[in-house]
Amino acid sequence: MVLKRKNYLFIIIGCLVVLLGFILMSGGGTENPEEFNEQALFSFRRITLAPFLVIAGYVVVLFGILKKE
Repeated sequence: MVLKRKNYLFIIIGCLVVLLGFILMSGGGTENPEEFNEQALFSFRRITLAPFLVIAGYVVVLFGILKKE
């Protein structure tokens, strides 16, 4: 095998972190198109935390691919 078990573990963990980031980024919509909820749309979770998790997840996946034993 080219990649070891530890590499696959890093790749899976990184994918889960990316998925968590995209889940945290979703939402914020309203049922009424006339209503705009600025607090829900521009919250810390959607603007700062979720993109950070996505980028960190991609870094972990890249580390899992490039790591040599």
